[in-house]
Amino acid sequence: MARHARGAARAPKQRVQFAAVAAAGIFALIGVLGFIPGITTGYGDMTFAGHHSEARLLDLFQVSILHNALHLGFGLAGLLMARSVAGARVFLAGGGALYLGLWLYGFAIDRESAANFIPVNDADNWLHLVLGFGMLALGLLLSNQVGTGTRPDAPFDRP
Repeated sequence: MARHARGAARAPKQRVQFAAVAAAGIFALIGVLGFIPGITTGYGDMTFAGHHSEARLLDLFQVSILHNALHLGFGLAGLLMARSVAGARVFLAGGGALYLGLWLYGFAIDRESAANFIPVNDADNWLHLVLGFGMLALGLLLSNQVGTGTRPDAPFDRP
């Protein structure tokens, strides 16, 4: 039997889903804004990838075509994943862990080398830190008793 028969009421969205939709929407919006001259300064100096891109979103965050496309893709993936509680949790917690990794990467690389292909600058690094902790916290702390079918401290014993 289908979980949601045609015409049947859908389960109400959980807080974690609302948080995932909000975060994903912001990422998609940032991806789009990165392609708009005026909001992105130095638009004519934007490169596909690499640290040579002189374009800056809001005159602060160094961006490239690849950087904007990644934000847009991440936002769209988050909107799709937020359709379920489990997907929303994975998007937030996994995305948070990914952004914390990106924060560490941004500090570990030589910013003038080919390794800075996204590109990142100091403003990006601090934003990645805040996003990483924020998304990770939302993914782990919201709706602890939904999405798995069990309480957080109960063993998972389904086949």
